[in-house]
Amino acid sequence: MSQRNSTILLAMAGSTGLLLGAFAFQYIGGMFPCELCLWQRWPHAAALVIGVFALVSRLRLLPYLGALAALASAGVALFHTGVERAWWDGLASCSGGSIGGLSVDDLLNPSVIIAAPARCDAVAWEMFGLSMASWNGILSVILALIWLAAARQEAD
Repeated sequence: MSQRNSTILLAMAGSTGLLLGAFAFQYIGGMFPCELCLWQRWPHAAALVIGVFALVSRLRLLPYLGALAALASAGVALFHTGVERAWWDGLASCSGGSIGGLSVDDLLNPSVIIAAPARCDAVAWEMFGLSMASWNGILSVILALIWLAAARQEAD
């Protein structure tokens, strides 16, 4: 296996790990993701698709696209971190104040269970003072650097 493909696999493993971690927090830990959390996942999924094509192609552009995908996730994570820390306002749909899609009858019906939406402006979990969004941002930047390293390596 070429050094380039090994580096691409490393970047793909990083995105896979971040996605698996997010799904574990959601499905095992019961922490429903907010809208910005979900947005952070999509670029990692894109990076995995890009990685598959990069492994079978000699196209030098693909690792750069992988880096761009990782940086997109990092950008959303930075925005999300700022919302969590009240550095700036978040999305109106993500502050927990709206009950979109429900009628007055739904709201008054006791048989309808209304769960509070996950809030983007509240830190749900943190480690060493950093939220999940912050960790995703840091790790996504590292993944972008790995993708850039792969772009600079020769394809065999």
